[in-house]
Amino acid sequence: MAFFGNNNQNPLTIQTTSLAATSAPPDVEVTDLPPDSISSIEFSPQVDYLAVGSWDNSVRVYEIGAGGQSQGKAILQHEAPVLSVCWNKEGKVFSGGVDNAGRMLDLATGQAMQVAQHEKPIKVVKWVDAPGSGLLATGSWDKTIKFWDLRQSNPVANIRLPERCYAMDVQFPLLVAGDADLGIFIYDVNQLKTPYKSIKSPLKLQTRAVACFSSSDGSGFAVGSIEGRLGIQYIEDRDQVKNFTFRCHRRDVVPNSKDQADIYAVNDIRFHPVHGTFATSGGDGTACFWDRGARSRLATFDLGAPVSSIAFNHTGTIFAYAISYDWHKGHAGMVPGHPNKLMLHACNEEEVRRKSAPRK
Repeated sequence: MAFFGNNNQNPLTIQTTSLAATSAPPDVEVTDLPPDSISSIEFSPQVDYLAVGSWDNSVRVYEIGAGGQSQGKAILQHEAPVLSVCWNKEGKVFSGGVDNAGRMLDLATGQAMQVAQHEKPIKVVKWVDAPGSGLLATGSWDKTIKFWDLRQSNPVANIRLPERCYAMDVQFPLLVAGDADLGIFIYDVNQLKTPYKSIKSPLKLQTRAVACFSSSDGSGFAVGSIEGRLGIQYIEDRDQVKNFTFRCHRRDVVPNSKDQADIYAVNDIRFHPVHGTFATSGGDGTACFWDRGARSRLATFDLGAPVSSIAFNHTGTIFAYAISYDWHKGHAGMVPGHPNKLMLHACNEEEVRRKSAPRK
């Protein structure tokens, strides 16, 4: 199912506040992108294959070479814009979108099929590495999260939320979901009948992204909102003293003025698979690396246009970011000539390694 033929790369130099040497190679642009905005990107957990979901109703899969070169491998079509993509360890790509359907592409066989159905658009899909065959979790604007065993046509479990599902992440057995009314729902996937804990978001405005973490100082999640703010929340009551929030993805109206700033949404959050640091991207046109333990920023990439989605590869050596319209101004904001790029950044240790041990 290969459909690309052009492997030429277009380097893009970025600005960064990291300690990395200025002689680092420029970031590399993935070619033959979808013609519409990129909504979601995700690396395979096993190899350097990158899935890209788009508003052009497609999911495209690229093989990423050691030098950043890319080659298209496969494409999966939806009937409406794609909002989320994910992988399992067997090389299957999953996607959900505005056509209310969850779909699967098996790269080994080229087989594509529908595997999930909702009454309204699927906002997020996540693979659950549960014992046995694993499950596909789909969070929807129909106020449900459904769990699908690929061997069955009907969901094996169903969570009813008070409001639309806007964000979700899974790090087995932890599942965290955020709804349209600032609710945060924490589940043990082994016991889905009732939430392990339900809380109000520590942020004041609409939830945009969540990402789970597990470390020596406890398990928890990061949550980002449309107000240019991010919160770090721990699960257990004994760890609540370590919770904190901070401002991010804002631009000073007057340089170096902290009282007047343009505020942008936090579009995506991803934890580094090796070091436990994390990255965020925003509508302000930046992507940032953060040290949760030191409560400090490690690097900033100033990219000039909204960064809609980000992802680390399974070894943490490649950081992918999509410079694309994030629809924060609706249809009117999608003007001709808006940037639509997918870039690959070779990570170095200074950018992603912790500066201190987590706080106890």
